Amino acid sequence: MKKTLLFLLLSVISISKITAQADTLAAYYDKIEKSFNYESGKIKLTEGDGTLNVPKGFKFLNGEQTQNILSNLWGNPEDKSVLGSLVPDGKGVTHADSWMFVISYQGDGYVKDDDADDIDYDDLLKTMKEDVASENEERKKAGYPEVQLIGWASTPFYDNNLKVLHWAKELQFGQDKEHTLNYDLRVLGRKGMYNISAVAGVQQLAEVKASIPGIVKSVEFNDGNKYLDFDADTDTVAAWTIGGLVAGKVLAKVGFFAILAKFGKVIVIGIIAAFAALKKFLFGKKDQVVTRPIEEETALLDEHNSTEE
Repeated sequence: MKKTLLFLLLSVISISKITAQADTLAAYYDKIEKSFNYESGKIKLTEGDGTLNVPKGFKFLNGEQTQNILSNLWGNPEDKSVLGSLVPDGKGVTHADSWMFVISYQGDGYVKDDDADDIDYDDLLKTMKEDVASENEERKKAGYPEVQLIGWASTPFYDNNLKVLHWAKELQFGQDKEHTLNYDLRVLGRKGMYNISAVAGVQQLAEVKASIPGIVKSVEFNDGNKYLDFDADTDTVAAWTIGGLVAGKVLAKVGFFAILAKFGKVIVIGIIAAFAALKKFLFGKKDQVVTRPIEEETALLDEHNSTEE
């Protein structure tokens, strides 16, 4: 009986400490969230001579802020080519269920779409899995988890009218039980293309897919740089076609480090909040005292997110 009471007492104390940590972490992440400058309306993209019309249900973050989130909050390698991101309304980037579309530009020439109707995507998937696996040794040496390509989350589709290609891959990082969704769009233009990639979990596939109709029309090249403005006498033709884009050959110079995912401290909130909810359900609200471990946690977050302070 005494052991049972002692166990219950220790459980209450532990849950109380975890809840206190959750409250402090939530306040800390809320501070980070409020530091971001979200925009809406028409945005002039800094590369590619294009325009972003922020679609309904989203808000825009510029390149510098987006890169800080991807690297310092979500644990991805730095990539200065990022032009910005679209974040769903009602979801902050520090939330456990947050996700975003990341926008970048690749100015390597006009991509021919002659092969769009002839690609065997099942066969292409096999090659892609081999390519991803071959990159893992390099990823491990750089201190990043291995990647496994599980399969298509959405089979590639090319919209010949809009000149937009989109597809989705299901990925596993390391031994994570929760798989990652990479939903990619390529908006083709006269001299290059805009890359729009969703960084989300597979469980958010339905939510991401529901937003695709608005996203594919949100980025467009300005007059003179559209796909149909191509001049065969003066313009450069890219070394790959539609199949090469899906296979990721265009990313060969950076390898599969270009694959983005959510890692980092932001996931801690979801874990701690679960304990907090359990405590509230079993015991109701209690007075809370912030303990030293959370001070160490926030100190570490300060170090990783110093640009947001």
